[in-house]
Amino acid sequence: MAEENNNNFSTVLKTPIMVLVLTIVIAGYLIGTQIAPKVQELTNLHSNYSTKMDEYTQKEQQLETLKSTNAAKANAAAASLADLSKEFFKPLESGMDTETIIASEFNEVLSLMTSNAIKTRSIKTAYDPQDDNFVKGAPDKYSVCKLDMEMIASYTNFKNFLKDLYKHEHYLDIAKVEIIPYPKNKAILLINLQLKLYAEKA
Repeated sequence: MAEENNNNFSTVLKTPIMVLVLTIVIAGYLIGTQIAPKVQELTNLHSNYSTKMDEYTQKEQQLETLKSTNAAKANAAAASLADLSKEFFKPLESGMDTETIIASEFNEVLSLMTSNAIKTRSIKTAYDPQDDNFVKGAPDKYSVCKLDMEMIASYTNFKNFLKDLYKHEHYLDIAKVEIIPYPKNKAILLINLQLKLYAEKA
């Protein structure tokens, strides 16, 4: 009798265990065939979204860079056009040599240097240099003086000097600028400036 009861108890106990095992198997199957792909799909979507957002951010940065570059180019072109719209210096008398024609322009540059507290170490002049486009193209129409200047100035004074040159009423060309901080005092600049002065022959 006791053995029969044990068999009945075992039978009753096996049924829930089998149901539980079957449930686990079905759940595993569903997870493997239904849920796992959905999770993978969501993971892929998130990854793609992150990639697209990174690409969007990169493109946005490139757009801002292009805008800045184009704005800088536009400003440079405007400055160039402003320079070209300036009149050439014209002497009052005809028949003068280049040195005499350019002399008053040269004196104006020296005056700007003095007013901006620019100290001069040396100035070398070359009249009607053969590598200048105006001299090559129309030597009988324009006089040119190339100034190679070594100067000493503070940053602020030199910046103001350049502004004055840009505002100068007559056409001139800042051909080259080299700036080196003075080793013993970085606030002082050692400057090599090449400047071309132009005049239209009378």
